[in-house]
Formats: sequence, structure tokens, C-alpha cells
Amino acid sequence: MLKVAVIGTGYVGTVAAVAFAAIGNQVVGIESDPRKLDLLEKGTVPFHEPGLDDHLRDQITAGALSFTDDMAAGVGDADVVFLCVGTPPGPDGRPDLAALRSATGDAAAALRGRSVVITKSTVPIGWAHEMHAILASAAPADATVDVVSNPEFLREGSAVHDFLYPDRVVLGGDSEDALDLVYRLYRPIMEQTFSGGDRSHQPALIRTDLATAETIKYAANGFLATKIAYINEIARICDSAGADVETVAEAVGLDHRIERKFLGAGIGYGGSCFGKDLLALHHYGVDHGLDLQILNAVNPSNITQRLQIVEKVSNALGGLDGKRIAMLGLAYKPNTDDVREAPSVTIVQRLLDEGATVVAFDPVVKHVPELPGLPTAADPYDAATDADALVLITEWREFGKLDLGTVARLMSGNLVVDGRNWLDADRVVNAGLRYIAMGRRVG
Repeated sequence: MLKVAVIGTGYVGTVAAVAFAAIGNQVVGIESDPRKLDLLEKGTVPFHEPGLDDHLRDQITAGALSFTDDMAAGVGDADVVFLCVGTPPGPDGRPDLAALRSATGDAAAALRGRSVVITKSTVPIGWAHEMHAILASAAPADATVDVVSNPEFLREGSAVHDFLYPDRVVLGGDSEDALDLVYRLYRPIMEQTFSGGDRSHQPALIRTDLATAETIKYAANGFLATKIAYINEIARICDSAGADVETVAEAVGLDHRIERKFLGAGIGYGGSCFGKDLLALHHYGVDHGLDLQILNAVNPSNITQRLQIVEKVSNALGGLDGKRIAMLGLAYKPNTDDVREAPSVTIVQRLLDEGATVVAFDPVVKHVPELPGLPTAADPYDAATDADALVLITEWREFGKLDLGTVARLMSGNLVVDGRNWLDADRVVNAGLRYIAMGRRVG
């Protein structure tokens, strides 16, 4: 058993704290926000992640997990300290490191003896050099501190599973002893020896230097975003040519060098990772004189794809002025309440700019900060009532089970535009509705 301190109990930090406790460690989460701290101490996760509440309560009840706002108490006798502080994009798109720098300095001052400080936050490539300097200047003279980079690869909606059954674990550092200690922490996951482990699952271990570990995170997210943007541009070609992007993606994905995953055409990616990480790579290129032409093109292509759905609705209705649009979904993906960089925000704003009225329904999201006046419906049928068009934005499972006959009777129009190619086209058409999708040939 190791003593683990997790600084920052947002999405990544809370999942990490719960998972490390579940595999047999003593974990303390350090949170400075009184509201979040109060919720966590009561066993309530302050965001939506399926199953995480139950896991959190189990570990608190077992005495393996606790929370505090006292940095000295949380860090002082920890074997390993994880930094899980957010690094949101600043006004110019560069990662804002103010909170991370502050947390690093505060943690350093609280260290005692020999410790390993581990970055799990997504940080600019080269952050480890600055982190070393902060630790050296702020740590007590008798403290010995090593730095390790351990990037996270969690998917919202399946984060606990992703943490416990990862494809790979990346550990970057200059000290072999520090890497050995962090590997010891991860050994139950690597060997799947924890309760509920799957011995047939064999995660890969990438043990490398700091800069390479930091780059791996950006390279992974940059590639996935590029793959999504690529298939969406192919979808635009399919719309123009009368081809079917689903069949194209299936055939292309059969090539083992490419594979089918992330070749799902739609309205593009959202969330707090892909767009932000591409911006960080852009700024790295600017700062180091690198012309990253492919990576720099991905975010603009993604924004263009979001607006394709508005164009489809407008063309089908003969304009948007005075039209009532029912929007199904606000979260950037299903099984989360995250609306950061969600396509829904861009799409709603453009619909409103063109004179439409929008009413939305999402099973979890009831308020979007960027859209303070957006009306939300009680259920999908309430949203569809008197609508000229119904637009699917988030592929929540329940939207695939709608009574489309009822939807057709409630709507004043008959247009359904599927931004995720999620609905059963035959069911939509058989209900008397007109179906339009993204690069998808129907009929």
C-alpha cells in the first residue's frame, strides 16, 4: 500500500483518487473549492460520470479515501503526489498554467523527506523543466523530490473503466527509482490483480523520458481529432457525390492500418481535450519555428463541419427565419454533462443568428453557460411539439428509442436532421418524417 495525494479533484483527479483507492492504496484528495470539497466528503461527485458516485462512496466507507483542503496534511507524508489541476486555454489559446504553478509551489512547500511528484494534468511539452525549477525553489531543504509525467487517456462516460483497464500506461522521468515507485503503484492495474481485474487484459507499459511522455498525450489526441475531421470532410464529399459515408468508412476501416474506430461522420468533436490540445500544439509550433500544417488545419475543419448541419436545416426548410427547431442533446458526447467546446453551442448560436427559435432537451444537461437564455424542454416529445425540424446533436442511447410516430404527430413540420448518423433511417422515414444525415445516403 502506498500513500497517495491527489491535488485537484476535477474530472481526472477524482477518477484517479477513486481508482487508486480501489486497488489498495490510502488516498487523500486535496481540493480548495469549499463547495466541491463538501460534496466529495459526502460521497457526491460534482459532475456526471456513470458509476463514479458509487465507487466514491465505497472507498470513503472503506476508509481508503478522504478529502481535505489542507495541503500540508494531504501531502506531508505522501509517497507520491499527483498534480491533476486543470490547464484550460487562456485568451490566446495557450494553456493557462496559473493554477498548476500555484498548486506545484504549494505542494512543494508541504513535502517532507523523499517524494515523487507526478503530473497527470495535460501540460505543454517541456513543462517538466519549469516544474523542476518550482520544486527546487519551494521545497524544504531536506526534501528530495523526483518528477514523473503520467498522462491520462480517459474518456468521459467510461473513465473508471479506462483507468482500471487501460490500453497503456505512460511513465516518463529521469529517475529510475522514481519510475519504479510509480510502476509499483500501477502494478495491480498492469497485472490486473485487483478485485475485478481481468487477467486476460494486458496493458502496455511505456517507460520513457519526460519530454516524450508529455508529447505522447498531445500526439494521441491530435491524431484522433485529425481522424474525425478527415472522415467529416469525406462526408462532405459524399453529400456532394451522392455517396454513402457509412459504407465508405466501413470499407476504409477494414484496412488494418486504419481501423474503423473514430471514422464516424457527424458534426465533429467537442469537449475539453481535442481542440485545446491542438491549440497547444499550434503554439508549440509557433514558439519553436515549426510549420504544423496538418495539425493547424484540424480545428478550423471541425468548426466548419458543425455549421454543415445548420446549412442542411436551412436548405431543407427554405430558410430559418421564424422556424422552430427542436434540438436533441447539448452535451458534447453521451454519458456526460460536459458542454465545454460542445458543438451544440456553435450550432445554437448560428441558428439563433439566422432567426430561428431553438428549444433543447438533454437527459443530463439543463443549463449551458454560453447559452443563458436557451429554453430547455421536459423531455424529447416536449421539445418536438410544434417544431419545424428536429435536430439530433448528441447520440444519447434513449434518442434511438423514441416513439417516432408520436414525434411526427407532435411536430408541425416533418424534418429530422441527424447530426450523428445515429438514428435508424428506415424507422424515421416509416414514421412519415423526412430524414437527412451527414454524408449518409438514405433510400
